[in-house]
Order: sequence, then structure tokens, then C-alpha cells
Amino acid sequence: MKWILSLLLMLSLWPLQVQAEPQSVKPGDPFIIINKANNKLAFIDDNKVKEILPVGTGKSQELTPEGIFTVKVKAVDPYYRKKNIPGGDPRNPLGSRWIGFDARNTDGRIYGIHGTNQPSSIGKYISNGCVRMLKSDVERLNEKVPIGTKVLITISNEDFKTLAKKNGAIK
Repeated sequence: MKWILSLLLMLSLWPLQVQAEPQSVKPGDPFIIINKANNKLAFIDDNKVKEILPVGTGKSQELTPEGIFTVKVKAVDPYYRKKNIPGGDPRNPLGSRWIGFDARNTDGRIYGIHGTNQPSSIGKYISNGCVRMLKSDVERLNEKVPIGTKVLITISNEDFKTLAKKNGAIK
């Protein structure tokens, strides 16, 4: 019994490494908002909505996950693993860029924002879960978005500035 009390006392005095939950989005940092209500993507940076672009999202609401995620992977001419199609191949449905995020506890290689070889699909509910963009749009976005950028996917009637303020990206 004395041993157990000594152990408990030692553990109670042991310095704990408690890490506070990091703030999801900091004002002024790059931030992406995807609104499935209107299939638009907003890029927020320096406390401003910089661009609003059309996107394609999931065939059904549950396919494109909702929440705040983190960009984990970026790729130029991404390889399409599902059908073994190399990057740069015109058959590759991922287009020329991949911005992968950690939705549903994945590593950034399953869910992402990417180009498409079907530009007519933009604006539609058509994907298997990813967010599709026009080639020129995803290439420009890819240049601006660092690894670690937060991505909010939502269904909302609120404008992007309001959503950015609510999530801390705009003061």
C-alpha cells in the first residue's frame, strides 16, 4: 500500500506535457472555404476574401465531408492510384494539381482539391468526394496555399466573409 501511495505521489508531481488545442484558424493566415450549397470555393488571406471560384463536389452530400481540415499534401501532376494513371496523362481525372487534406482521419491522399480532365463538371454535384476545380484555378490556388492551411467544408447560406469571420480567418 505504501508503494502505491508513493507511486501516486510521484505521478502527481510529474511535469505534465499538456498541449492546448491549437486555434483552428488565425486571422490573416491563408484559409479555404468550400460551400457545398453553391459549389463555390473562397480563398481568404491577409484578412480578406481574395478569390471566389467555382468547384464540383460530391454526387451526394455525404460524399464530400464537412468540417475543418488541414492541408497535408500538395502535388504537381498527381498520380491517380485508383486506376494506375500517371500524372500528366490526359486520362488522369485529378488534373494537374492535388491539394490533399485530412478529412475523415486520412493523410491527405484520399480527399483533396484537384484539377479535372472534365471541365464541364465544375459547378456540379458529380465527384466521389473530392473538390474539383478548373485547371487554371487550381494551379493558381496551389501556388498560394502552404501545407498546414485550414480548409472548411460546409453547407451554408452565409457569405464567405461572414464564414471566415466566424472561423477566425478575418478579424
